[in-house]
Amino acid sequence: MAWRSRGLTNAELFRQLQENDYLLDHGIIKSERVAQALIATDRKHYVAGNLNPYIDAPQRIGHSATISAPHMHAYALELLENNLRSDSKVLDVGSGSGYLTACFARYIHQKEGATGFVVGIEHHPQLVALGRSNIKADDESLLETGKIILVEGDGRKGCSEHAPYDCIHVGAAAPQTPHELINQLKPGGRMIAPVGPEDGTQYLEQYDKDADGKVSKTRLMGVMFVPLTDLHT
Repeated sequence: MAWRSRGLTNAELFRQLQENDYLLDHGIIKSERVAQALIATDRKHYVAGNLNPYIDAPQRIGHSATISAPHMHAYALELLENNLRSDSKVLDVGSGSGYLTACFARYIHQKEGATGFVVGIEHHPQLVALGRSNIKADDESLLETGKIILVEGDGRKGCSEHAPYDCIHVGAAAPQTPHELINQLKPGGRMIAPVGPEDGTQYLEQYDKDADGKVSKTRLMGVMFVPLTDLHT
């Protein structure tokens, strides 16, 4: 049976993911800045009920949504790190519990004077409310200062109000290449998104847009995510 990371504290969980990884031959977290953003965002605020927040596994948060396993959040931050600068605009599609949205904001604001912000979009009003409640329990100033903006809407269409974005993270599986989201990516930006049918073969894919607007795709790994939908489909 594969080794699975777990800890008694948030810091212990993510320090283990720096040292061990049951998917690869080395730790998934290579960047200390990524580690610090994850450690500062305690998962206990984002996992409801009596579930263990410090085990490396996805957990249900209601309304057919889940909070991804910690190693997937770490992997997302590592993949997007070069696009997470102090003035970056980030779009988190399917923000759900609000956990990774908060991690993005904390990463951007590790340096004093940062002006960047994160837009989290969710299709279900109760998930928007859940994310807002969780972030308030963690650190209400993330919302009060505009470091995080949570909106209700169809994530497949992105959030044009704040576009274009330096990076986009998609937390649910699009059935095919999400062109509308790519259109909201800045030249030089990067998006990662799971792509594939529900209950079918899905892959985590990376989309990079160069300075001329040309987009290249890299298939990263096989994954299993809930589908990217709106409230009615």
